[in-house]
Amino acid sequence: MEEFSQDIQISHSLATETSDRKQFFKRLRNKEAAEPEEMSFMGHLEALRWHLMRSVIVWLAAAIIIFVFRDWVYDNIILAPSSQDFITYKSLCDFGQWLGVGNSLCMPPIKIKFLVTQVNGTFTSALTIAMIGAVIVAFPYIFWELWRFIKPALSAKEKKYARGSIFWVSLCFFLGAAFGYYLLAPFTFNFLASFTLGTSGAIEYQPSINDYIDSLTNLILGCGIAFELPILAYVLAKIGLITASFLKRYSKYAFVLILLISAIITPSPDITSQVIVAIPLLLLYWISIQLVARVDRRKAKEEKEWS
Repeated sequence: MEEFSQDIQISHSLATETSDRKQFFKRLRNKEAAEPEEMSFMGHLEALRWHLMRSVIVWLAAAIIIFVFRDWVYDNIILAPSSQDFITYKSLCDFGQWLGVGNSLCMPPIKIKFLVTQVNGTFTSALTIAMIGAVIVAFPYIFWELWRFIKPALSAKEKKYARGSIFWVSLCFFLGAAFGYYLLAPFTFNFLASFTLGTSGAIEYQPSINDYIDSLTNLILGCGIAFELPILAYVLAKIGLITASFLKRYSKYAFVLILLISAIITPSPDITSQVIVAIPLLLLYWISIQLVARVDRRKAKEEKEWS
């Protein structure tokens, strides 16, 4: 009977040992699977190449679609800011009437006849519209691919802080693009179309279609990029390169820089367009200070908890 119980104990211990050995190798396999080898430099280049290829494919697909519907895009989007029936002109006039300032905000109607001086002028203009329009349409996806490439290098804490970044970056870009299209472009083209040189009337205003498209796309893309200021400030604050006190201390230099950026973005030399750009940029700078101050308070709280 004792020999039988000893056999049972030996069998139980062997089974336990076998189970423990299996659990050990299982944990070992899971550990190896959870800790892959660090990607080499060529591996990073290969991953970047695929991210770029997917971005180019999406951009190219958007460009083809825009090129197919180029007539509608040209008539309803490209020409709209130069048309007297553009929604901004009517809205500003109605807003002036509501404020009780009469027609002071009403812009005079403009009519621009574009000139084509090259044999392939209309074709190159259509290509430009398709390519720049595709960049604007595919911007969220392009940034998403960039985020996917950067994400593996971030820590869990950094990923937590970057949650929702694709939405906020895209939102700021589209808000800036809409600001440049609906507000800045009408003021710019209205000023340029009504600006005269000399009193003889010998000059007929007929800008080339390429100049008009370049001016419009510069306004849209320039404002879209400029509106990323709060996002950039937030990232730099998380890295530790700037603080709220730093932004406040150099606010006067930032004011001069904003005026310079406004002058670069606006193709027209009139002060009105530059002020229209400068005011929202100053507002974005103030928002950036508030975001950075929030990051500073969070860092100070974490340091206090650790201490």
